[in-house]
Amino acid sequence: MRNKENVIKWAKDKGILDKSTPLKQHVKTVEEVNEILEAILNNNKEDLADAIGDSIVTLIIQAELNGLDVEDCLEKAYNVISKRTGKMINGIFVKDN
Repeated sequence: MRNKENVIKWAKDKGILDKSTPLKQHVKTVEEVNEILEAILNNNKEDLADAIGDSIVTLIIQAELNGLDVEDCLEKAYNVISKRTGKMINGIFVKDN
């Protein structure tokens, strides 16, 4: 994913990878995810797209700070959820125990 490499280069150029920490990056991710909620509540698709993109950027940086590849993380998660069973309850998927 070319954009992933662009994000990592940008984070290096801005000093984020040298000066941030996983905990500080987590705070940034929570901030961006909260912007997703705000955009949903305001029914603002433009802000929603921006907040989703910003959230993904923070997760790419978080993975890099921890010596992980975000695509490997996604693949690992998919390999688990693809086998998961459960049901929809009030619009939320609830996995079986």
